[in-house]
Amino acid sequence: MSYFSKEDWLDQNQQFPLGRAASALTQNAQLSGLRERAAHIRENRFLYFNDQWRAAPDWHTNPEYGFTYKKNTHWSKIPTLSRQAGDIKYVWDKSRFCFLFDLLRSDFHFEKDQSKLVFELIDDWIDQNPVNRGSNWICGQEISLRVINWISALHYYKNSETLSPALFKKISQSIYDQMRHVAANIHFARSVVRNNHALTETLALYIVGTYFPHFPESKEWRRKGEKWFVREIAYQIYPDGTFLQFSMNYHRVVVQLLTLAITFAELNGDKWADVVYDRARKSLYFLRSCQDDITGWLPNYGNNDGALFFPLTECHFRDFRPQLEALGNALGIDLNFEKGLWNEETAWFSIKKTDQNLFETFEPKSLMCFEHGGYYVIRDNKTLTLLRCGAYKNRPFQADNLHLDIWINGVNLLHDAGSYSYNADERWTRYFSGTASHNTVMLGNFDQMKKGPRFIWFNWIKKAKATINEAVDFYSIEAEFEGFYELGKGIRHHRRVIKSKEKSHWLIEDRIENLPGHLPMHQIWHPHPDFFEHYQITAEDIEGHEIGYEETEGWYAESYGRKVKCSRLVFSSFGNCIRTVIEEKQSL
Repeated sequence: MSYFSKEDWLDQNQQFPLGRAASALTQNAQLSGLRERAAHIRENRFLYFNDQWRAAPDWHTNPEYGFTYKKNTHWSKIPTLSRQAGDIKYVWDKSRFCFLFDLLRSDFHFEKDQSKLVFELIDDWIDQNPVNRGSNWICGQEISLRVINWISALHYYKNSETLSPALFKKISQSIYDQMRHVAANIHFARSVVRNNHALTETLALYIVGTYFPHFPESKEWRRKGEKWFVREIAYQIYPDGTFLQFSMNYHRVVVQLLTLAITFAELNGDKWADVVYDRARKSLYFLRSCQDDITGWLPNYGNNDGALFFPLTECHFRDFRPQLEALGNALGIDLNFEKGLWNEETAWFSIKKTDQNLFETFEPKSLMCFEHGGYYVIRDNKTLTLLRCGAYKNRPFQADNLHLDIWINGVNLLHDAGSYSYNADERWTRYFSGTASHNTVMLGNFDQMKKGPRFIWFNWIKKAKATINEAVDFYSIEAEFEGFYELGKGIRHHRRVIKSKEKSHWLIEDRIENLPGHLPMHQIWHPHPDFFEHYQITAEDIEGHEIGYEETEGWYAESYGRKVKCSRLVFSSFGNCIRTVIEEKQSL
C-alpha cells in the first residue's frame, strides 16, 4: 500500500458518525455505571456478551476455559469447534473492540482523555495478531466489526496528539490488511452463510472503501460493498420486515448496521437503493410491534449470542429503545418514546431529532400479522401476546413453532428459554434449540423437526398457516403446522389462542391430528418466577377432565454463556387435545 499520511487523512475531512462532533450529544456526569465500566477496562477487565466481566491475559486466551490459541498458526488451520478449546466466541468477543465505546463515551461525559489507552490496546492487538495468523483472523464478520470500531476511535480521537503519524500509519495499514482478508474470503459469507455476517462484511467494505479512498482497492470495495449490501438486505429482510435468522437480537444487530449505513452514506453525500430504506422501515415496524412498552424489551426469542455491536447508552442490554429510536430518526420516523437514557444513541449517530425531519409517527396496532416471518401479535391493555407460526424457506435455528410469549405490565409472564451457548454439550444444544425449551407442544420426547449437528435441522417445517381476528369481547389467533415427520406423515399441531379484551385472561387450545397412539402430547410452559403470586394456570382434556401439571427441570439463558434453573410446567395427555386457561387470580 502506498504511504498515506495522517495529515493527508485529516485534509480529506472524511465524515463518520459516532464522533465527538455529534451536535446533539449532551454531557451527563451522573453516569456511574459508565464510570465503573471504564475503570474495569483500565484494569484489563472486559465485559463479555454484555453480561460477564473477565480478565484475559492476551488476545488469544479463552477466559472461560483457559485455552490459548497459537498466534502464529495460519487462520485456516485453526478449528472453531473444539472441546478442549471451548467456545471460541470468548476469544472473539474481546477482539471486536466494542468496549471502545465505553472509553469514548466516558471521555465525552466526564471530559477525560483515554486516547493513550485506546491506541495502546489497538497497537498491542496489531503486534500480537500477525496478518492472517491466529484465531482472530478466522471470521470475516469479527474482522469487519473490529475495523468499524477502530474507525470510530480514529475519528473520535483524530486531533489527539496520542495519534502520532507513525501510529496512524500502523493502524491504517492493519485496517487495509484486514479488509483485504475480508474481500478475499467474502464469498463464504455471501454464498454459504448469508446472514448478519454477510451484512457486516459488505457494509465494512463500503465504509472502508469510502473512508480510506487512498487504498488501491478502495473504489472496488466501495462499489462491490454497496452492491452486495443492498442485495443482502433485500434477501435477508423479508417484505414484512421480519428477518431470516428468526432472532430478535440478531435483527437488532441488523438495525444498528442499517443505522450506520444510512447515516454514513448521508454524511458522505451518498444514498442507498430504495429497498434498503424500505426494509429498514419494515424492520422498525416489526420490532416495535413486538416490544413491551414498559421495559423496551422484546421476547428472548431466537438465537442470542449477546451481540450489541455499538453499545452507546446506559440502557439494559435487552432494551431495544436506543437502537429502534436511532434507526427511526435516521428514517424520519417518530416512535413516540419518552425522553430517557435511550436517546443518547441517536445523538452518537449524528442524527438531529427535530420536528422538521420526523415526517411520520408509528404506533403499534392491537393486532399485527407478519406472515413472511411467521409472527402474530396481540397488544391489549398493557399486555403483549406473541405467537410464532412459520414455514421455512431459509434454514431454521430452533424448533419452536407455535411458541407463545406473554407479557403483562412489563413482566415476561411466559418466556422463551434463550440460547445459552453455541458450543455446549449435546444435552444443552438440544434443549435450548429444541422444542423442550419453548411454550409449545412436544410429542413424547420428539422435537418438531429432527436435530442434526450444531445448527442443522432436518425435516424442515414447510406447511404452516395462521390467522388473527378480533371479536366483540376477545382477540384470537388460529395457527397450525405440519411437522414431527420423524414420527410419520400428516401430523399437525393446531393451536388456538383467545385473549379476552381488557382482562388478563387467555384460553389456549392445542389439538394434534394423526397423533401416534403410543405417544403422549406434552404442553410446555416456562412461567416467570413470580407467576403464581398473581396468576393461575389450569388445563383439561377434550372431555373436560382436569389435567394436572408436572413441574420439571427447566433452564433459562437471558444472556450468552450463562444459564439458570427455572420453572417448567408440563401438562401431559394421551388424548389429542389440551385446553388451558391462564388468568389473573381473583382477590377474596
